[in-house]
Amino acid sequence: MSDRFAVTYRIFAADRAEAMARAEGIALEQTVEIPRDVVPAGFIEDEILGQVEEIGADSEGQWRGVVSYSPESCGTELPQLLNVIFGNSSIQRGLKVVGLDLGPLARDFPGARFGIRGMRRLAGLDRGPFIAPVLKPQGSSPAQLAETAYRCALGGAHIVKEDHGLTNQPCAPFRDRVEAITESLARAKARTGRPCLYFAGLAGHSADLDGMAVFAARAGVDGLLVMPGLFGFDTVHRLARNDAINLPIMTHPSFLGPYVLSADTGFSHAMMFGTMQRLAGADISVFPNVGGRFGFTAQECQAIAAACGDPAGIGCPILPSPGGGMSPERGAEMLNMYGEDAMFLLGGSLLRHGTRIGEAIAELCARLDASRSGIA
Repeated sequence: MSDRFAVTYRIFAADRAEAMARAEGIALEQTVEIPRDVVPAGFIEDEILGQVEEIGADSEGQWRGVVSYSPESCGTELPQLLNVIFGNSSIQRGLKVVGLDLGPLARDFPGARFGIRGMRRLAGLDRGPFIAPVLKPQGSSPAQLAETAYRCALGGAHIVKEDHGLTNQPCAPFRDRVEAITESLARAKARTGRPCLYFAGLAGHSADLDGMAVFAARAGVDGLLVMPGLFGFDTVHRLARNDAINLPIMTHPSFLGPYVLSADTGFSHAMMFGTMQRLAGADISVFPNVGGRFGFTAQECQAIAAACGDPAGIGCPILPSPGGGMSPERGAEMLNMYGEDAMFLLGGSLLRHGTRIGEAIAELCARLDASRSGIA
């Protein structure tokens, strides 16, 4: 199978025979999409038609099915690769994508440009988790957001990211916001001597995104926040591979919930927020943290983090970034759960500290340092 790529599906079926029949149906549906008895002999049957490589029992009523596909089915196009991975079969019940082995396609989809190592280099952070407060709320002016960013940087934040709801609204247009925040962070760096990276939420109509990204790069932004659920995974891939932009990409989970929340359809949490983000070229994957308002379990969150950091995954390991329900008091808990190669998002809870927001960040940094040193 070294000349093919493979997708692993969780198949809900009563017995092995039904699971095999469903896997064979996937192999047809995702490639030739015609009845098996009319598949042309030769190249189409031997190469293009999906091949069932494995069927194994996972638990009662659940089976693990591996189907391999020819690179000829998708070429180097990410949208078509996604189409082959799940396409029409995503409309069927009782199927969930849980794994992907790119095989020979690895050279065409190299993953993140920066990854964990690159992010540590940019932030000047040799070890320990990244602390990343979120700039919000929607309705704030560029000056207000810039002031929040400045105070966060003084407090020791490694990254400030814009909330995904900040786009190109009249109250804080993208270009005005970018210029104000980059200037404020430059002042903070001059005062502290430490960099604080700025991830701007890429905004605009789809046709405007590349131009907005180039503007942000020239203005001094350190990274881009992109929502693949709204703009598409191919947009992430295109931006990540663009040498004229050359910025790390942080992906946000907005609009992706329906892909994972069903027990028996869609994608596993690890596949969507780990493997798929790496496939698209993201350097940081944001996902809902356990204990927040979104209901992800500790097991699901740990599986996402493992998929982001797996050395055998697509390209280089990337940063998992749990957010939601995070506070300075949970720092030690989060460090114990995710380890040092993670980025912790702090959102609305920080705003309770008002002008003392930097002090709250400094407190979290101190708590994490104490936990890492074994004295807390």
